[in-house]
Amino acid sequence: MILEVDWERSFRKTQPDTAIPVYSKADVLGLQTFLRDRCADWASNGNCVQQIWNNFKNIVHESVECFIPHKILKINSDPEYYNKDIKQLKAKVRKVYYRRKLGVHYMDKLKHLSKQLLAEKKSGLRRLTSNLY
Repeated sequence: MILEVDWERSFRKTQPDTAIPVYSKADVLGLQTFLRDRCADWASNGNCVQQIWNNFKNIVHESVECFIPHKILKINSDPEYYNKDIKQLKAKVRKVYYRRKLGVHYMDKLKHLSKQLLAEKKSGLRRLTSNLY
């Protein structure tokens, strides 16, 4: 009996990309003029403290969206069975791959490291599947 596992469904959890504001690259002059223009509005439009506070928060959120760029962080696409050794081997293979045109030595090293990486990936996957069952 052959056990078939849908790896995509069992290991991958799709999460939305996260947008992080990059405050060091903000348009400071545009932000200052926007806040100066809206400063009189937020205090005069409210009757109570809660409404004034909500107006202030809305103005700040609007200014962040308009004048501060956002960097989108993506989820790591590596499977969860990648351990420290596999990640280091992956980086070594990538480094040697870019140097492969410099000589035969690098091509031989690339072949050796690629085989080693594949073996590590298979053993990591075997360890994970043996722990599941």
